[in-house]
Amino acid sequence: MQLADKVSLITGAASGIGLAIARKFASEGARVAIADLRLDGAQAAADAINADYPGPDHQNRAMAVAMDVGDEDAVNAGVAAVIAAWGTVDVLVSNAGIQIVNPVEAFAFADWKRMLSIHLDGAFLTSKAVLPAMYAQGSGTILLMGSVHSKEASPLKSAYVTAKHGLMGLARVIAKEGGARGVRTNVICPGFVRTPLVDKQIPEQARELGISEDEVIRKVMLGQTVDGEFTTVEDIAQVALFFAAFPTNALTGQSLTASHGWSMS
Repeated sequence: MQLADKVSLITGAASGIGLAIARKFASEGARVAIADLRLDGAQAAADAINADYPGPDHQNRAMAVAMDVGDEDAVNAGVAAVIAAWGTVDVLVSNAGIQIVNPVEAFAFADWKRMLSIHLDGAFLTSKAVLPAMYAQGSGTILLMGSVHSKEASPLKSAYVTAKHGLMGLARVIAKEGGARGVRTNVICPGFVRTPLVDKQIPEQARELGISEDEVIRKVMLGQTVDGEFTTVEDIAQVALFFAAFPTNALTGQSLTASHGWSMS
């Protein structure tokens, strides 16, 4: 197993990409802390993982943690709970995110701040919280969930594009600071993945752009792919496993795009 006995903390993991990563890690022997704003959803996800991937001697392989990633106290308390239960954090996947679409002139400042808080503040606060444990043991992996919009721009997504670009800089700084102490940091950049987050955007973009929902899917979301296919949560979980299991600092401060060719930078 590629992640045997590794302790992982995955934010926004009650559903979607985060849950797929948690299940993939558990299948490879990791213990997974499911951190989510919704504790009931996190607990349901943890219960399902424990049923499907029981740990040795029937110990739980998954635990639920309530966490608002934009709240420093909540982040610190959640990380402390994982360390109290399992001793450390070997892998952090900062995955929690939301989407709000509007043209710049109509983008509410409160929405802008909320987007940056969840995506950027969340990545910073969770990284800051796990680094002492990683430094103490001389090893660790931090994965930030970027996007094709970490490298490209699209209309109506000013806050999202800004936040996802920012994650690239944050990852590179942590890679520079942490490399000598065994911590590597990389960014996963998915294309359009058919999750509730993307489903919510389809009617919103149709209204803003004055086109049909089908045209949003075919032209806006998938028109630049090589095959007209959505990226899947399983695709991204496989990328996360690749980064998490990579054994050396040869791969740090990097990004990997999985988008069916939507972005090739």
